[in-house]
Amino acid sequence: MNAHLLNRRTHYWATLLVALPVLVIIASGILLQVKKHWAWVQPVEQRGTGTTPVIGFPEILAGVSAVPELGVTGWDDVRRLDVRPGRGVAKVWLNNGWEVQVDLGTGRVLQSAFRRSDTIESLHDGSFFGGEIGRLGVFLPTGIALLLMWLTGMWMFISPLLAKRRRRRRREPHAMQRAA
Repeated sequence: MNAHLLNRRTHYWATLLVALPVLVIIASGILLQVKKHWAWVQPVEQRGTGTTPVIGFPEILAGVSAVPELGVTGWDDVRRLDVRPGRGVAKVWLNNGWEVQVDLGTGRVLQSAFRRSDTIESLHDGSFFGGEIGRLGVFLPTGIALLLMWLTGMWMFISPLLAKRRRRRRREPHAMQRAA
């Protein structure tokens, strides 16, 4: 089989194999790029009072538990805690997908909003589709196929330029002989 034909067929079939996963990667990547600019993806970070924390973890949990709609009864409902002393705020990420921002100076809840960026990130890296199976079984092969498509695409771009250059070099000695 001709090398150019093999290259084109590889590129063609790899495109079919990676189309859907690449669409998910592109769409989720775009959303992740604008997450700080779009509150629908990730809640806007608030500012608390001061830059030195005055309250501790028990007061943070008490503040979050005081919001009945969140249904927080203890630390088992908390997935992650992000303390930002410079902004005077602690972000409490709950297991149910909500983010609660607590003022580190007063313990008052500044904001509670649904946080979609973690779900979008799991879509982006493939872990949403079965954890390691999705990441290593679908998205890793997609990345490898995408690299293969990039290589074959670059070859399809460069090979005509190289062929044109070779033809020009072959013609140059003939043009010089005619001129002499």
